Amino acid sequence: MVRIGIVGIGFMGWIHYLAYQKVPTAKLAAVCTRDPKKLAGDWRGIQGNFGPPGEQVDLSHVARHAELEELLANPDVDLVDICLPPDLHVDAALRAFHAGKHVFIEKPLALSADEGQAIVAAAQKAGRQLLVGQVLPFFNEYAHARELIASGRYGKLLGGHFRRIISDPLWLKDFYDPRKVGGPLIDLHVHDAHYIRLLFGMPTSVTCQGRMRGEVVEYCNSQFRFADPSLVVSASSGVINQQGRPFTHGFEIHLEKATLLYDLALIAGHDARATPLTIFDSDGQALTPDLGDGDPTRAFAAEIAEAVRSVEAGAPSEILRGDLACDALVLCQAQAESARTGQPVTIR
Repeated sequence: MVRIGIVGIGFMGWIHYLAYQKVPTAKLAAVCTRDPKKLAGDWRGIQGNFGPPGEQVDLSHVARHAELEELLANPDVDLVDICLPPDLHVDAALRAFHAGKHVFIEKPLALSADEGQAIVAAAQKAGRQLLVGQVLPFFNEYAHARELIASGRYGKLLGGHFRRIISDPLWLKDFYDPRKVGGPLIDLHVHDAHYIRLLFGMPTSVTCQGRMRGEVVEYCNSQFRFADPSLVVSASSGVINQQGRPFTHGFEIHLEKATLLYDLALIAGHDARATPLTIFDSDGQALTPDLGDGDPTRAFAAEIAEAVRSVEAGAPSEILRGDLACDALVLCQAQAESARTGQPVTIR
């Protein structure tokens, strides 16, 4: 049993709390927030773009701390789950490692690759695990795609296109601040950057055509190049200014003997319109595997179960490793540089 303390009770802290209820190998031992209402269990003001709204929760069997140092001094916490705003990730993670805790940190790992590498180095120095909440590979469609690719059933992986686009998040006042949230690439596209890195390895260069909003890329199309010139990989990501489609994501992945297609869009009123994961095979069939009810909290539960297994086994997860999350930041930064300069950027 791994004992966990959540630091930061906002939307992601709430989603992680719900996920812990579904992971029998994890015990929520503590929470940390400076909000006295939330310390008392009143989480009814929490809302997000998926999942249920916050509720009144029973924290009578959970240690409650108003300061991070209090939680870090708690001997009943093995793993610190950092759900703070991105600009606070580095400080909280470094302090947790100094206290001898393992760290599970919600994406993005940090606001820059250099900051991410500092966290990776701190984990290595402390001899503790760094696990990053890059949840996308645990969503049913993305997990099943990975399984099919790894099985070799449909031959060699040839490439793919990945899409993640939102309407303007007007409720996030710091969304476009590179020193607070990071903008659409760091906060949004980092999911697909990580998934691309996971499937194809590290690109050698990227070319990105994008629109800027202040210091950050608002919307872009990116083409990734690899040492294997036969791989054709691209992505579209960012923000549109029409609020009638608050979210859409999906992929088209090409293999030698199949194409995997998936699309999901939330339309005004949050009606979901989807093309379920469909496998177009070389025999002319269109197959739609049964992937369950699509409850997004199940992906977070699977992610947390993976983090717990990593801590129990003493070996980092192949999906949640800190170096992969750092590589995703490298890709996002390279895309931003290419969009600003209009030139391809070599990835070292």
